[in-house]
Amino acid sequence: MSYEELMLRAVTKAEKFKFTAKPNPVVGAIIIKDNEIISEGYHEIFGENHAEINAIEDAKKLLGKKFQSFSELTLICTLEPCSHTGKTGSCADFIVKTGFKHIVIGAIDPNPKVAGNGIKILKDNGIHVEVGLLEDLVEKQNKFFFYKHKNKKPYITIKIASSIDGKSHYSGERVFITSQSSLNDVQKIRAEYDAILTGGNTLRNDNPKMNARVDFHTNQPKKILLTNNTYNEGFDFFKNASVDVFKINDLKKIIDSYANSEVCSILIEAGPKLVNAFLNEGIVDELIIYSSTKKLGEKGINWFCEDNAIEKYGFKLESSYKIDNDLKEIFKKNE
Repeated sequence: MSYEELMLRAVTKAEKFKFTAKPNPVVGAIIIKDNEIISEGYHEIFGENHAEINAIEDAKKLLGKKFQSFSELTLICTLEPCSHTGKTGSCADFIVKTGFKHIVIGAIDPNPKVAGNGIKILKDNGIHVEVGLLEDLVEKQNKFFFYKHKNKKPYITIKIASSIDGKSHYSGERVFITSQSSLNDVQKIRAEYDAILTGGNTLRNDNPKMNARVDFHTNQPKKILLTNNTYNEGFDFFKNASVDVFKINDLKKIIDSYANSEVCSILIEAGPKLVNAFLNEGIVDELIIYSSTKKLGEKGINWFCEDNAIEKYGFKLESSYKIDNDLKEIFKKNE
């Protein structure tokens, strides 16, 4: 197998762990000798061994059998090995101590704690390093992680459910607009994000859980509540969750407060007032709209205050498809 084929294998197999590695990036590592795979490793669980360490520990079982020294081997890694000590030790230092002489890396880690420092450690210790193989694919796989570190803020997505006439709900009344299949799809979206944000009115009117209720293991998203009023921590939103509470004032400042945190992505599920406030700030990157065939009529509350609001806010339709009788549309901010 070529280096490119092996890198593609590492990227593809790493995807399996995207829900349990988050908010860390998913990373794969493959160790080879003369194009024969000796071992593979993946970053499987947040806070536990990184991919390179898992691959090396597996390879050690074959030391003296399939190879005599790690200097005979090549390490292929989708992301630059970390150079700092956090929940785990420095992977770059561990690789040096193991004795590798050749490493192929997909993408440079954008985290300023790494950002080329891992590669420098490797090169300074006489290791031949190649960088950039399938780089775009690695970045796409970890889009939230790369976006957050390049833009110094989390990736922000708003999700709404709308009637066919553009309404959200009736005043003071919870309304289920979309189908069960769409509701199930929302659970999968929640599982992808590091945090979910809502407002006090939604909390009091709907008593939502806003967790990811899926049939696979995922690291549950952090909760963020924005409200200027008192609230009851007995609401379902607070159960078995870490919740940050802010007063609604400077929305950009609230989002910027996560710039140095582990949160790389935030999903906003709130009412029209807070949704439009975020859109007006110009800090939203993606808008997901589930539209049903139901009509709420004049008594319904509008999602947007004017026609062509989505275009006004600078969003362009990227994709759309049917879920039962509902329509799911994904809009991205024009670059």
